[in-house]
Amino acid sequence: MSTIEDLLATDPSLLLVDDDMAFLQRLERAMTRRGFSVRIAGSVAEGLAAVAAQPPAYAVVDLRLEDGNGLEVVSALHTKRPDARAVVLTGYGNIATAVTAVKLGAVDYLSKPADADDVINALLVTGEDKPEPPENPMSADRVRWEHIQRVYELCDRNVSETARRLNMHRRTLQRILAKRAPR
Repeated sequence: MSTIEDLLATDPSLLLVDDDMAFLQRLERAMTRRGFSVRIAGSVAEGLAAVAAQPPAYAVVDLRLEDGNGLEVVSALHTKRPDARAVVLTGYGNIATAVTAVKLGAVDYLSKPADADDVINALLVTGEDKPEPPENPMSADRVRWEHIQRVYELCDRNVSETARRLNMHRRTLQRILAKRAPR
């Protein structure tokens, strides 16, 4: 496989689309340090405008955004620039959306939280090469805890609503929330 520098020499443009501004800015800094020319968008509308104005060679798009579905951005990018490589990030992974993302032109589908190295591996893998598995993958308990925390935050820290959406007893959820994050 070519080095990152070789692959980015022709066109290092990267579009990051996510409505989580803290995550977006962290990923922007990490990708800039790795040689990408980064533009960011905080919504589907901004992502579509960025693709229409100047379609990037690479894109990292969150699946669920406040104003719609990130797959719209992936589809528009693939239409405008078929050689572009897009990765879909999501905290709500399931097989159906992964298949849809790939059909619309995404090269990979990663669960949040993904670090910059995971994203680069997914973006730059070519041909029959497959990205290396992560060195320290999260445990199943940690993935579950992260998902619960994300739903809890999306429900404005309302325990009853979070428990209802997770189909979990409220007291069970309270016990989980009271514990430290697993490793």
